[in-house]
Amino acid sequence: MGKGKKCAKFLISCLSSLKIKEVFQLNIPQRIRLNRANMLKAIILIGGPLKGTRFRPLSLDIPKPLFPVAGLPMIQHHIEACAKVPDLSEVLIIGAYPKNDLSQFVQQMSSTYGIVIRYLQEFTPLGTAGGMYHFRDQIRSGSPSYFFIMNGDVCADFPLLEMVEFHKSKQALLTIMATEATRQQSLNYGCMVLGKEGEVAHYVEKPSTFVSTLINCGVYLASLEIFQTMADVFHANQQQDHLMQLCGNGRDPAHIAFERDILTRLAGSGRLFALPVLRWWSQVKTAGSAIYANRHYLALYKQKQPNRLASMSNDSCNIIGDVYIHPSATVHLTSMLGPNVSIGPNTIIEPGVRIRESIVLANTHIHAHSLILHSIIGTGTSVGEWARVEGTPCDPNPNKPFAKMENLPLFNVNGKLNPSITILGTSVSLAAEKILLNSIVLPHKELTRNYKNEIIL
Repeated sequence: MGKGKKCAKFLISCLSSLKIKEVFQLNIPQRIRLNRANMLKAIILIGGPLKGTRFRPLSLDIPKPLFPVAGLPMIQHHIEACAKVPDLSEVLIIGAYPKNDLSQFVQQMSSTYGIVIRYLQEFTPLGTAGGMYHFRDQIRSGSPSYFFIMNGDVCADFPLLEMVEFHKSKQALLTIMATEATRQQSLNYGCMVLGKEGEVAHYVEKPSTFVSTLINCGVYLASLEIFQTMADVFHANQQQDHLMQLCGNGRDPAHIAFERDILTRLAGSGRLFALPVLRWWSQVKTAGSAIYANRHYLALYKQKQPNRLASMSNDSCNIIGDVYIHPSATVHLTSMLGPNVSIGPNTIIEPGVRIRESIVLANTHIHAHSLILHSIIGTGTSVGEWARVEGTPCDPNPNKPFAKMENLPLFNVNGKLNPSITILGTSVSLAAEKILLNSIVLPHKELTRNYKNEIIL
């Protein structure tokens, strides 16, 4: 007993000492110790492996949210934007991917940005709002003042600080980041009509006829009271589900679509607002839109983080425009890269190579004097000497103000392959002196002849 009392006294003296307190504080991320009264959180919705089929074959080997754009996984750009918001202490990623697919990424991001990042896995599809309602206790924990909601498949120069100020000034329940689109393209998005004070008077998700050119960007700022609206929808679904089951046609009442079930309900209430922005924004639904997003993120690097871009020097290759080269990549001095090129880790680029408007993923080998234009080269792929890999640009129409990416399907109405960028999946081998034009190659293929406008299965 005597020894026990001595041990207890020793522990108490240690815990009360200043030095031990300082050690404990060093182990706590800085954001956790901020003023709880102004705490913010962020939710990133990433879907699951059954979604994003238009992104294949790139999403066959890597989850789409982790696909590298401008050298960083797609949703790292979201996390980086969130980390710049004062008082934002936690990022919750909600999706249906297995935890093992994201565990290493989550751990790395948390240590990189010094904020708490957690992945919450859905085991059944619950819709864009159903997942948030299911994990409402984790989101409300700590009583954040507001929380961001960000779709994982959008890329943008995120105006998060402006959204916070706007949301506060309007005392809004929910604020939508909005932008302009063309009249025809607006039919592919959620469209809204605003009142004089910026409140959303009318909202329609993917209307069949023209409503407005102002569209939903899939980025929101919400107050905690939004969960009451979700609860109202959930209980209404339960009642409807009971009636439907009597007719033998029920659905899961926990499935809630944020756009159709929540935004439509709030429109006209005076609590839903939209902040129109002129900054760059794009969805990433197809591989072609990844090339477009890559270009714009590289341009943002030039404005805000120029140290991330490769620069011309005596011991570097020829650089044109904005180019990202991973530090572990080996690029020969006589090669020419750019504009708008990203080179992944451990890539080898031999003499005389020319790459433009393309993404080259990790562990690839681009042999001497090959040419790569408007293409994505998959992980572990080899492109032979004097080979040519070329795709068709899928950029928005520059002659139409506010035009967005079209995100066309693979095939047109006549059953022919739509012109698109060229994609080489993981571990593809293209023989020397071969030409690959406007084609999509699935993983682990050996190409020994020329291809044009084909899908190589």
